[in-house]
Amino acid sequence: MIDATSSSAIFNKPEAEPQETDQDTILAQWSTVNAQLRAEIGEAAFQSWIKPIKIRSIEDGVVNVTVPTRFMRDWIVAHYAERIASIWQSEVPEVVSLDVSVRSDRSPVQPRENMKRQTPAAGENARDMAGGRQGHNNAGLDARFVFDNFVVGKPNEFAYAASRRVAEAERVPFNPLFLYGGVGLGKTHLMHAIAWHIRQTTPERTVLYLSAEKFMHRFVQAIRESTTMDFKDQFRSVDVLMIDDVQFIAGKESTQEEFFHTFNALVDQGRQIVISADKSPSDLVGMEERLISRLNCGLVADIHATTYELRLGILQSKAAQIRADIPSKVMEFLAHKITSNVRELEGGLNRVVAHSQLIGRDITIEATQEVLHDLLRANDRRVSIEEIQKQVANHCNIRISDMHSARRARSVARPRQVAMYLAKQLTARSLPEIGRKFGGRDHTTVMHAVRKVEELKSMDPGFAEDVELLRRMLEG
Repeated sequence: MIDATSSSAIFNKPEAEPQETDQDTILAQWSTVNAQLRAEIGEAAFQSWIKPIKIRSIEDGVVNVTVPTRFMRDWIVAHYAERIASIWQSEVPEVVSLDVSVRSDRSPVQPRENMKRQTPAAGENARDMAGGRQGHNNAGLDARFVFDNFVVGKPNEFAYAASRRVAEAERVPFNPLFLYGGVGLGKTHLMHAIAWHIRQTTPERTVLYLSAEKFMHRFVQAIRESTTMDFKDQFRSVDVLMIDDVQFIAGKESTQEEFFHTFNALVDQGRQIVISADKSPSDLVGMEERLISRLNCGLVADIHATTYELRLGILQSKAAQIRADIPSKVMEFLAHKITSNVRELEGGLNRVVAHSQLIGRDITIEATQEVLHDLLRANDRRVSIEEIQKQVANHCNIRISDMHSARRARSVARPRQVAMYLAKQLTARSLPEIGRKFGGRDHTTVMHAVRKVEELKSMDPGFAEDVELLRRMLEG
């Protein structure tokens, strides 16, 4: 039951007689928690959300705190309560939860009921990482990222279907599942959704999810501490290994070597591997050929740039999740204006809602333009493939029609390759989409163009300067 002024992050609260900690000890503990939080979230966020918190008491392992407004309470419960309890528990193991209330001496901002967010026990991730509970390592998994709230549209329907197949299959359907696409298009959401689904339906299976960066850091640590056998045992004994942003290990030979052997060991045992990256396996510069071959041997699913319809659906879903009443005209405006990625889209919506609640101002298109002026301006500056073709054609003194023609003369082919390269760098379009804009060419032609331009830039400073000049002109 959620009352009108209190919301809790619940962590398996034990039944015991209330025990109260003295105020000086509580304040000393809070000071330690403050220091770590400030380092993690930065000064601006700390001043806005953490500093206004007042500690009331600790009773029966529950830290009772108060904040000035209802909105602040809801925000802290949603974004910081679990982390505060986890840090506090690392100092005082008896702490199991955080209870956030609105101070009675302040009038609450417009009420938003039922905003309580259930969170796992603060010590659960630590127990999982230490192997204390059979089955899963939930560290790094976001409980919001599940299949039920993933909005499916034409740009991501194949990746979504492949992810569900992996999550629901009793046997490995394809190995690996490789998801790739631009920033903020839903790769991480799908990976988390796979992990949560497996956890819920087959809890006996071991699932390990982490970023490629963390994989590298753990490997380096294992070498430094002479525990490489423990490292190998941990990563080669799981049922499902999920590596996010694998492009991070490009150029890192020792980490690639270990990842290659881990990959082979898991595939040989019939274990599932799921990987994400910002590019297709064949387009990962600095990755060993044998590893690229391995990454290509399963199912490669591209998540394309979002369409207007998909963006609008995402906004409607997000508004329903946070129980915000957003005028349809405002959501249509945002779907038209913020086209880069889903993170910016959702972040923009969050800012509009927060501004409305904190200031008490109606959500209108005019207010939205004012609040998101920086984000909207940045999106307005994004160029189209047509603009790139026109700018490169003018610069190189060729006709725009040459960008689409079959002519292979170097005087035409080289500018066309540069335009393809800039389209890949400056737009969110996928390789097949870029190819279609250049006379219906195949995505492999675009990949070759990108590689060729990068090679020429590294060899010819004059050529590199020309390409950089074109980039600046387009971005300006």
